This record gives sequence, structure tokens and C-alpha cells, in this order.
Amino acid sequence: MFEHRNPGTVGPPIAGAAAALRRMTGRDPHEQGRAATTLELFFDLTFVVVFSLTGVQFADYMAEGRYEAALVGFGFCGFAAVWAWINFSWMASAFDTDDWLFRITTMLQMFGVCIMALGCEPVFASLAEHERPNNRVLVLGYVVMRAAMLIQWARVAASSREYRPAAVRYIVTISIAQLGWIAAALADVPLSALAPIAVVLYVVELGGPVLAERACRTPWHAHHMAERYGLLTIITLGEGIVGTVTALQAVVGEQGWSVDAALLGVAALAINLAMWWVYFGVPVGRALHAAPRRGFGWGYGHIVIFLAVAAFGAGLHVAALHVEHHGSIRGGVVMAAIAVPLAVFLVSVFVMSTYLTGYDGGCALGVAVGVVVLALAVVWVHIGLSLVVGLAIAAVAPVLTVVVDEAGGAARREQRLARLEGAGEAG
Repeated sequence: MFEHRNPGTVGPPIAGAAAALRRMTGRDPHEQGRAATTLELFFDLTFVVVFSLTGVQFADYMAEGRYEAALVGFGFCGFAAVWAWINFSWMASAFDTDDWLFRITTMLQMFGVCIMALGCEPVFASLAEHERPNNRVLVLGYVVMRAAMLIQWARVAASSREYRPAAVRYIVTISIAQLGWIAAALADVPLSALAPIAVVLYVVELGGPVLAERACRTPWHAHHMAERYGLLTIITLGEGIVGTVTALQAVVGEQGWSVDAALLGVAALAINLAMWWVYFGVPVGRALHAAPRRGFGWGYGHIVIFLAVAAFGAGLHVAALHVEHHGSIRGGVVMAAIAVPLAVFLVSVFVMSTYLTGYDGGCALGVAVGVVVLALAVVWVHIGLSLVVGLAIAAVAPVLTVVVDEAGGAARREQRLARLEGAGEAG
């Protein structure tokens, strides 16, 4: 079994705060037995708070029919959390020293996540009231996280001549973006003015790693990154489990234990389990190890996957509010809040698998049929079918995807992956 520590760090495990700082010169990208550390796992758990509070806010405003506030607020808060997580994870994969300063700066980022969580409600509330977006607390938390990243990259620049060019580019782009976010928050501009500013800052944020890695590729570990992304996916899927139980409580509270309650519980849990199966059916670690140049597309594409999984869990919360008669939106809209994120997830994971291992026509057909099933579920609920039956129909989509993959897709993917590994594509 993998140990939850950093076996590749130089020197003995640290004995406390008095231990000497280690030089951040880069870890071995082919290190055997590399696994997520306990600090990384702890760090991930703080994001549960952001996903949970963002999902609750999304559900509340969707139930009230305030769709713009729900969607814009969810996108803005969700992207900030996911992007900050992605940046830390890639840096840690390449340079984690597990000394006292690395631990403290990581914990500082955890403080930033908690501050971000406190800033979610004001963002949604201001959007709902058509006021100027109140994103100051959210930006404060985000900047705290990114400032900690600057400390880490400054250590890399000071420690490693090889990776200094990349570190300097990270420092410059992160600094520019943070100054931009601070200025935009302090300017207190309306959404119409904030939107184009945010687009420019997103370009800087997303473009920073591209520019930095062009200078020299940092020594991230393929299997470690696959594990890290998988762990956050599991954490995010946990919101779907919470949403399932919340929706089930609502039905039981309204009708008692009934056929509808049983059907809803089975269908919603089946969707969650099938989503896990679909995602982890792709051998990401092996694919990234064989073709490291595909890391950027895979890593960035997960922004969509993470947000889709979180939105699916939030959609189940919307269903619970609808059953309890909170708000006034129609059943078709509630079904769409569940089906659309699920469709995005299925398509995104298929695209990820295709990008890493190659196209599979049979799996493509299975996903396409699944998306059609989800669309029909929305239409049928809109014209009068019960939400519970609609959810049961929607469960067919991810389950069908699993069946098609297990019936032949996985074997064909294994063959393509073996050819990729044999070709030994250079990064």
C-alpha cells in the first residue's frame, strides 16, 4: 500500500518547526509509490465547505426562480475554488518538500478557502437583488490562497536554477491577476462592467501556467496527479450523496415511506454510483505517464467536470426544496437542474477519455443515447410526469454508459492505451 507521506523528499522526516528548510529543487516525476499526503487530503476537505455552501445558495435561488443569480453565482464561486485547488495541486506534485514552511503556507491556503466560503452568500445575495456584485470577501479569500502560492513559487525561484524561469513566470502572472481582482473588488462595479474585467483576468489566470510551463516543464508526477484529481472528484461526488439524502428526506417528510421514496432513493444513489464508475473507468495515471504533454488539456478540462459534479449535487438540493414546496419553479426546471449537469459530466468524461486514449465509437453512441434519455426526462417531467419517475428515467443515462463501457469499451481502451505506452510519446 502507498504511504501517505512524501517518500521522495530529501533527508529524514521533519522533526518539528525547528527542522531546516529544504530546497525546492523539484521531485522525481517517476518516483515509485508516490501518493497523496495527509496534508493534501486535509487541504481537499476544506473545499467541501465551498462546494456545500455554493450548492445550497444555488439551490435556494433556483427554487425561487432567480436563475441568473443562481447560475452566475455558482460559476463565479465554483471557478474560484476549483482553479485555486488546481494550481496548488500541480505545484505540490512537483515541489512538495513537506517541511515546516511548506506546511504553513498550505495551511494559509486553507484559511483562504474558509474565507472564500464565507464570501459565497454575499455574491449570490447581491446578484439576486441586482446590486453591484459583492465579491470582496470571496476575493479576499482567493487572494490569501494565491499569496501563499507566491511564497511557494518564490522558494522555487530561489532554490532551483533549472525551474527558476517557470517560477518567475508563475509569480508575475499570479501577481498581475491578484492585483486585478483586488482592483475590481474595490471598484465596486456593476455586473455588466465586472464581466469583461473578469474575462481578462481569467485569461491571465489560465494563461499563466501555459506561459510558465513553456519556459520549462515542472516535474509533476502523473500517477500522483491522477490520484489528486480523483480524490477531489470523490469529495465532490459526496455532495451528490448529501443531495440524495436531502431529497429523500423531503419525500419521506411529505409522503412517508412510500414507493416514490424508494424509487427516488434508488435512482439518485444509482446515478451517484454510476458517475463514480464512469469517471474511474479511465486509466488516467497510465495515460498521463505515457503522454505527459496531454496534462494541460486534461487538467484544465476538469474545471468543467468538477463544476458539473458539484452542480448535479446542487440540483438534487433543488429537487428537495421543490418537494417541500419551497419556491415556485416547475418540475421541468427542477429536472433540468439535475439532468443538464449530469449530461455535461458524461460528455466531459467521454471527451477526457478520448483525449487521453483515443476515440471509441461504441462509447460515443452510448453517451449520445444517454444525453437523449436525459433530455426526454426533462421534457416528460415538464409535461406532467412526476419528478421521481423523471429521476428514475435519468438514471438510465449513466448506467447505460457504464454497461456500454464494460461490454467492450474498456477492453478497446486498454488496447489503445497499450499502443500509446508502447509508442512512448515524449512529453
